Amino acid sequence: MVHPKEFALDRPGFLAQADKPSPRPIRAWGFTTDSLAAEQRRAAWEEVMGRLRLPLGRLAEAEPFRGSVSCLGSPLGMDFALMSATPQEISGRNPAQPAAVWIVVLLEGEASFWDGETTTALKTGDIIYGPTGINAALKLTTAFRLLYISAPRVALDHRLLAPLSLKVGRFAGDRGLGHVFSGLLRATGETLQDLTSEQLRPMELAVTEFLVANLAAEHSPAAVGGAGAARAAHLHRVCQTIETLLSDPELDLERVAAEDSISTRSLQKLFASAGQSFSTYVRGRRLERCRLDLSSPICATLSISEICFRWGFNGSAHFSRAFKERYGVSPREYRKSHLGEDLAADDDQAA
Repeated sequence: MVHPKEFALDRPGFLAQADKPSPRPIRAWGFTTDSLAAEQRRAAWEEVMGRLRLPLGRLAEAEPFRGSVSCLGSPLGMDFALMSATPQEISGRNPAQPAAVWIVVLLEGEASFWDGETTTALKTGDIIYGPTGINAALKLTTAFRLLYISAPRVALDHRLLAPLSLKVGRFAGDRGLGHVFSGLLRATGETLQDLTSEQLRPMELAVTEFLVANLAAEHSPAAVGGAGAARAAHLHRVCQTIETLLSDPELDLERVAAEDSISTRSLQKLFASAGQSFSTYVRGRRLERCRLDLSSPICATLSISEICFRWGFNGSAHFSRAFKERYGVSPREYRKSHLGEDLAADDDQAA
């Protein structure tokens, strides 16, 4: 087997910068067939696709094969891969894939997508998505460029009201919210190799939020919890309101009900229809916001207590217990594993 030629994408600002130390630089690697003999390229490409955990189907035989990949692994575990190659098929399922959600946006070329039931022609800018473990097929009939994103389920499931209901699907890239999401992904693909870890971090949040918003707009069971369309849209609006109020330690059922001009009983029923409770949802969102801050170099000067109070927790000891219960490690251990000893602020009793 020919091993792909890997290289660090060490453009200015991409890996750790001399004037802004980063203890956990982005995992970056790349591959190109340009330096390989024609008879070596297909085997090398198969290995590259294996590294991306993508199930490779048929490769076109009509022309010399060419392909390249630039891949970044974000601090929170998302993979962003810019891929260009000659025609091929990515199909089936890979049993070695971890629990994740994949997103693909077609940047150039012609392609069709089979979601397990129907085949749809894709246009430039269209987005396809789905959880790993479900059979699907992307047939790329011409030379192409695409952006592939793989997000661990842990980074997404907390934003879905019914995560186990997530299926394979498509967002049209030429209208509505799908057009906005497509623009974000296409811009990411064009600038991927120049992004720093700090710049990639908000992309993780944006990708997650846009995916959930698009699912809600299409009344996906994953986003609406199996409720009716009107109720699902209402619940999504309530959740967006909660996001803007998370930092308020006095946030309660009455406050959100008043913001939405409904009774507290109706609000409770709205969450119950999705198998949730108001208090559990709010605590989960606060914990997730704290987790993101604990791993962010931007928040490295904040103590753990400052972070937990920032997102509405009333006590650092209670926060620490809740965090360890949800993520399996203490806030201090989580922060050190992401920032290291040097960048983390002096931590206090919220250990």
